[in-house]
Amino acid sequence: MFRFLTAGESHGKALAAIIEGVPAGVALAEDDIAKDLRRRQAGHGRGGRQQIEQDRADIVSGVRHGLTLGSPITLVIANRDWENWREVMSVEATSASDEKLTRLRPGHADLPGVMKYAQDDVRPILERASARETAARVAVGAVARRLLGEFAVHIHSHTVAIGGVEAEIAGEPDWQAVEESPVRCADSQAAQQMIAAIDAARKDGDSLGGVMEVWATGVPIGLGSHVHWDRRLNGLLAQALMSIPSVKGVEVGQGFGLARSRGSEAHDVILPFEDWGDRLWPRASNRAGGIEGGMTNGEPLVLRAALKPIATLPKPLPSADLMTGERVEAHFERADVCVVPAAGVIGEAMVAIVLAGATLEKFGGDHIDETLRNYRAYLKTVGPRRSTK
Repeated sequence: MFRFLTAGESHGKALAAIIEGVPAGVALAEDDIAKDLRRRQAGHGRGGRQQIEQDRADIVSGVRHGLTLGSPITLVIANRDWENWREVMSVEATSASDEKLTRLRPGHADLPGVMKYAQDDVRPILERASARETAARVAVGAVARRLLGEFAVHIHSHTVAIGGVEAEIAGEPDWQAVEESPVRCADSQAAQQMIAAIDAARKDGDSLGGVMEVWATGVPIGLGSHVHWDRRLNGLLAQALMSIPSVKGVEVGQGFGLARSRGSEAHDVILPFEDWGDRLWPRASNRAGGIEGGMTNGEPLVLRAALKPIATLPKPLPSADLMTGERVEAHFERADVCVVPAAGVIGEAMVAIVLAGATLEKFGGDHIDETLRNYRAYLKTVGPRRSTK
């Protein structure tokens, strides 16, 4: 089992994560995690916070001499901005304790959070609900990615749309072009239009949403299960992506587009043995996005997530005060204009986390060598039941 917890507030001392279930013997270094943390902070449309933070995760347990021990891994990411929030976020009571934030923000956790947790101050809700927490998830995802690398599983993401601008990309994108793009889009013409749209929204004191897509290649056939609702991999992946702040919808493969197709146009033909080449059970297409019946089918996993525009706006929306109910402008705190490029990196992390769990559930093992032996033995069983080779 691969599982994790994160802790920390947006302007607290640090974010932390504890990961359990990584087998012993997996090579892991802080630099492996730093790369993805840097990618999360990049992207046109990010706000001033990214100029302050230089995220790096310290590994404080679970790794010795560059190899995992099989025990829980602890990661800590310091918040550099905490220096500016010592009084507001002090653990001990201070003079700032009487300063309460009461202007509610539409589209955030503010109102339901203060009602659920019986607060008279939005700050305790805002701090934990902040997307800053996803830095810890990206660090955890980097560990999961390192584990999946042992099985030649690779995970990427790219921007499909920002605002009303949509990229035209057929098949698997050019991942190098994606990483070189300020908006992580392989369609250079669309990327320029996306940048212009973000700049226009910033000028207007507004924000933009969009769509990002995550690919996982090299995933073996048979992860997940059809036998219970909560073991279906598509459900686990959808939940993981929906948990990212601002995500309002998830598609697997062609998703909603399949609802407008006939059955003869919706499914992926299984090719005969003579057309296999070096692939096992290949398909003529991948409309299902690599999942059938809650299980991976050997094709690349392809998932899309739709993100609403950021709700914290420089030109605040009308709202109400928590204490009086009177009309006020919503609270504004430093924020991004568009997070779609960064959300792709977070999406990669969440997909990696789910796939790491599914891989360990399928193949087990307390040491990575044992897990790999089980994996290789399994691969010998997934050819034709009466082989013609």
